[in-house]
Amino acid sequence: MQKTQEQPSLIWFRNDLRIHDNPVLTKAIASGNPLLAVFCFDPRHYEVTEYGFKKTQKYRAQFLIESSQDLKSSLKKIGISLLVFHDKPENVIPSLVSKYDIDEIYYQTEWTTEEVDVLNAVKANLPENVTFHQEYGQFLIHPDDFHIDIDNLPKIFTEFRKQVEKRCKVRAEIEPSFYHNNFSPSEITEIPSLEDLGFENFETHPNSAFPFNGGETEALKRLEEYIFKSQKIAHYKQTRNGLIGTDYSSKFSAWLANGCLSPRKIYWSVKQFEKEHVKNESTYWLIFELLWRDYFKYSSLEHGANLFKLGGIKQKDLTWDRNEQLLHQWMSGTTEEPFVNANMLELNQTGWMSNRGRQNVASYLSKTLKQDWRIGAAYFESLLIDYDVHSNYGNWNYVAGVGNDPRDREFNVKLQAERYDGSGRYQRLWLQKTLFE
Repeated sequence: MQKTQEQPSLIWFRNDLRIHDNPVLTKAIASGNPLLAVFCFDPRHYEVTEYGFKKTQKYRAQFLIESSQDLKSSLKKIGISLLVFHDKPENVIPSLVSKYDIDEIYYQTEWTTEEVDVLNAVKANLPENVTFHQEYGQFLIHPDDFHIDIDNLPKIFTEFRKQVEKRCKVRAEIEPSFYHNNFSPSEITEIPSLEDLGFENFETHPNSAFPFNGGETEALKRLEEYIFKSQKIAHYKQTRNGLIGTDYSSKFSAWLANGCLSPRKIYWSVKQFEKEHVKNESTYWLIFELLWRDYFKYSSLEHGANLFKLGGIKQKDLTWDRNEQLLHQWMSGTTEEPFVNANMLELNQTGWMSNRGRQNVASYLSKTLKQDWRIGAAYFESLLIDYDVHSNYGNWNYVAGVGNDPRDREFNVKLQAERYDGSGRYQRLWLQKTLFE
């Protein structure tokens, strides 16, 4: 039975800030009920952690502000109001439920510790008559189509990839639904500014490899540019280990992390490009990277909280150091290794670092300096615009030797610098004095 104009259902946006290929939004619209949407800037995400730095720094915050602004605009075009709050979801959602007599809530499934804790806190503050509808929206391969036992996931990615490519299919994108039951809330909210979240305004560094804005509109623009207009995807495998500029990699990861871009949208765009232009190692490699992303997500589903523990998903019995001087040198880019320093300075000044850089600085912290890898993972979480809990902590597990890498290797930073920055151009770019320092 459909509801009255005065009784909407609630869409709780989390890490799915888009209109296209959004199963949560589609299911809510299909109900035929009036709809109201909400998004929360959780103040806990902008507090100082036990390690002495903020859980979320200004780069991620700005990208999220832009993403929520774009989402609000897109939802308005289809008649759905988005209320944005700078408050905890367990405070906001029960208040909205009470005020608008809401008895149905739609949201994207999250399964990592903090997200589950927040969901449980929300549910604890709601009456029993509220019905919850959750949908998976982060995967390339939907869990219902994942014909592999999650509790016995392959221990290495190569085996996972082979099984997925043989046994699983990617679903078609969900077409946007028409919505007509407009609901107008009695209140107007403002999206918080950087100052509201505790930061000063900043200008994008002129050398940033990620000078893009947040939001679905920018994500789709980048997708069109990288794949179809410039056709840079045709050379992706040859350029993906680059260090300078916007086009050595797709840069899709930041929009994927906030759910501004669907992995299926990327997949089917690549397939369209292969059909219309060329199919080669590079087009395959972009899909290969999406499968890596899925692997980390399924791995976190299997291993739960172990992903965040010192012993990692292997549950190793480890004793690692916590030398404040060494940690400070690593974070500030003042170690004995220029290549590490250049990468850390780029991170500190832009919120971005190449994949090659991330592997090297992570290995240097955990294997060479033998420091607690969780501090490095938390530092990445704070600064990286494209922070994704599963990929970030999965990669740190991997590099620190407590994850999915059976080789437990250590990167030779000097050899890596010679191989990927033989001319020293990248190191000079970030180690020289700039007006931003």
